[in-house]
Amino acid sequence: MPTVNIHEAKTHLSRLIEGAVRGEGFVIAKAGRPLVKVVAIAAPERRRLGFLAGEIRVPDDFDRMGESEIERLFGNNFAYNQYKYIALISAWCSQK
Repeated sequence: MPTVNIHEAKTHLSRLIEGAVRGEGFVIAKAGRPLVKVVAIAAPERRRLGFLAGEIRVPDDFDRMGESEIERLFGNNFAYNQYKYIALISAWCSQK
């Protein structure tokens, strides 16, 4: 692993970091005494959208499941309020 002094590290930092990302770590020294070792870190695996495509099935009546129970709990205005709440939630989510 190559050793570079602080001045050289500051001058060529971009090039040195590119090398570290490729697996070519380096040591930064001051007055010939090693201070720090620079190596690439493992990046966390990115989540893939759609990785369960075809593995699960959403029932056709998914948006109506439990409707009678919800209506019993919250009253007859549920159908009207349901769309009002969906619109509010959609607007809130689009702001994020």
